[in-house]
Amino acid sequence: MKANPILLEVFKNRFSSISEEMGVTLNRTGFSPNIKERRDFSCAIFTREGDMIAQAAHIPVHLGSMPLSVKSAIESVEFKDGDMVVLNDPFKGGTHLPDITIVAPVFWEDDVPAFFVANRAHHADVGGMTSGSMPLATSIFQEGIIIPPLKLVEAGEIDQKIMTFFLNNVRTPLEREGDFAAQIMANLTGIRRTKELITKYGLDQVDLYSRRLIDYAERMTRRTIAAIPDGTYFGEDFLDDDGQGQENIKISVVLTVTGDEVELDFSDSDPQVKGSVNAVKAIVLSAVLYVFRSLIKEDIPTNAGCLRPITILTKKGTIVDARWPAAVAGGNVETS
Repeated sequence: MKANPILLEVFKNRFSSISEEMGVTLNRTGFSPNIKERRDFSCAIFTREGDMIAQAAHIPVHLGSMPLSVKSAIESVEFKDGDMVVLNDPFKGGTHLPDITIVAPVFWEDDVPAFFVANRAHHADVGGMTSGSMPLATSIFQEGIIIPPLKLVEAGEIDQKIMTFFLNNVRTPLEREGDFAAQIMANLTGIRRTKELITKYGLDQVDLYSRRLIDYAERMTRRTIAAIPDGTYFGEDFLDDDGQGQENIKISVVLTVTGDEVELDFSDSDPQVKGSVNAVKAIVLSAVLYVFRSLIKEDIPTNAGCLRPITILTKKGTIVDARWPAAVAGGNVETS
C-alpha cells in the first residue's frame, strides 16, 4: 500500500513524540544526577522484529547499539503482556555495564507483541572494583555485575528476587532502585502512548507507517551517500594509551562509496588491549550511524533505515570488536 505523505509526517512526529515523552518521564522521575542532570539515557520505539522506528535525540552512542539489545531480548525471552526485560551485557548488544537497558512489549489483541519500547540509562554504579564502575580494569568481571536478558518485571510485577540480587551488588542500592523505577515508568509511558496511537488509527495502519518511516529514512540516507563521490577513502587515528601500558592504539577505517551505498572496514585496527578502552561492535554501529545521521540535512527519524545502505566490517579481537571477557568500560566513552 502506498503511504500518504501527510500521514507519513503525522506518524513521524507521533513516534518521535512517544520517544521524547518517555525521556521526559525518565528524566523527571530518575534519582541520580546521571539521569536527572546529565541526561545520560535514550528512549526508543521498535517494530515487533526489533527494528528501531524512532529514537529521541538524547545520547548519540546509544543510537545504533540499543536495537541490538532489544533483538537480544527478543531472542532470549518469551514476552508476555506486562513483562519487561533488563540487560546490560556489552557482548549482547550493550555498550558498557553502567548502561542498563529495559525492554517492554506492546501487545494488542494478540499473543505476539505488536511493538516494543525500550530505554537505556547510565547507572552511577553497578558494582565492580571501583565506585562508579568505570575502573582501569583488565577484565569485564572487574567492571561490575553483568546482566543477561532477564525478566525484571513479569505480568506487571517487579521480580523482587532479581532486584534484591542486583541491589546487593552495588554501592548505592536506594539510588539504583529509584532509577530502575524511573526506567520502568518510562516504558509504561511508551506503552500507553503507543496503544493510544493504535486506538486512533488501527494496528494495520500504525504498523504500515512504522515500516514506511524506516523506508523513508533509508531513501534519505541513500540520497546523502549518493552525493559523496564514488571511491575509496582511508583514515586512522590513535588512542594515547589504555591505562595499562599500551600506547598509540590505532583505529583504522577504509571507506568505500559505491553509488548510494557505503562500506566501512575497520579490520586493520589494532588488536584489543589489556586496559578498558576496548569497544564492542555495537559501539561501532552507533558511532557510524551518528556520523551519517549528522550528514543528512532533512528532518528524518533516526531509525533502522539509516543503516540499511551501510555495511560495517570489523575483525574480531580488535580494539573496535573486542572478544569476551575484555574490559570495555572506556570503549563507550573514549574509543567511540
